[in-house]
Amino acid sequence: MENIIEVKNLTKSYKNKIAVDNLTFNVKKGEILGLLGPNGSGKTTTINSILSLLNFDKGLIKIYGKEMNTDAYDIKEKIGVIFQEVAVFEELTVYDNIDYFCGLYITDKEKRKKYINDAIKLTGLDNFKKYFPKQLSGGLLRRLNIACGIAHKPSIIFLDEPTVAVDPQSRNNILSGIKKLSNDGATIIYTTHYMEEAESICDRIIILDNGKIIASGTTDELKKLSNIEEKITVELNSISNNDIDKLSKFKQIRNISYKDNLLIITYSKGTDNLGKLTSFLKENSISYNKIYSERPSLNDVFLELTGKDLRD
Repeated sequence: MENIIEVKNLTKSYKNKIAVDNLTFNVKKGEILGLLGPNGSGKTTTINSILSLLNFDKGLIKIYGKEMNTDAYDIKEKIGVIFQEVAVFEELTVYDNIDYFCGLYITDKEKRKKYINDAIKLTGLDNFKKYFPKQLSGGLLRRLNIACGIAHKPSIIFLDEPTVAVDPQSRNNILSGIKKLSNDGATIIYTTHYMEEAESICDRIIILDNGKIIASGTTDELKKLSNIEEKITVELNSISNNDIDKLSKFKQIRNISYKDNLLIITYSKGTDNLGKLTSFLKENSISYNKIYSERPSLNDVFLELTGKDLRD
């Protein structure tokens, strides 16, 4: 499958700090690429560089085989950008907002009307066309923000934290809409602080830290990078520091954490870890409400690779 976006040796510094350090990656047609990293990892600088909103020190960026620059208007008209900050006109209705942004690219009235209605349908705003932004909930406002960014049917879409502070219904609507755009052939770069979103919709994920790519691949490929074989979570009322110290002496245990009545233990290997743990709890008269074992999640891998939580 052809590469739609090509980034080679991208480097950008601010004074004495390197924000992006020699990044090289490609994005294929129809792919949803997740760009993940803690705050300050270089995500925003990378996106702004690709969009020619920022001058960079070194590197090459190509879109559709052409070098991207501030004057590449033939490329820019194929791009839709939805930033985290909602950018709509308060004095215009939902329909008129979408009409305005679509009209920046589509001048044919009949074609624009169809595109507007397609965007409204995709984002589930059918019943809110005559509403003004101030009448919308936070979730509906974000849907409007997305509709304005994709109404001209761009073939490349950048989505920066599109589901921040939205209700579950709006989140599901937004995620299903993004999947449909990808299925229809759009190439998407997606940033999020919600790891479960990246895991559910991204075809491939790049993890950035301190301006470098520290890992990339599918969710399954990334999980194989983890040294954690098993994670056991115990919901209990209390456990003493002495008992935690006893547990830490068990072989194969990599880490133990206890917070908000949740005891979380990660293992590098071993057999019947769950059975051994339940025996320990029983022998030490530690009661628990629930105990379960699972394979490491993408968030576990991220924490292991960066030493930080995605929302740090």
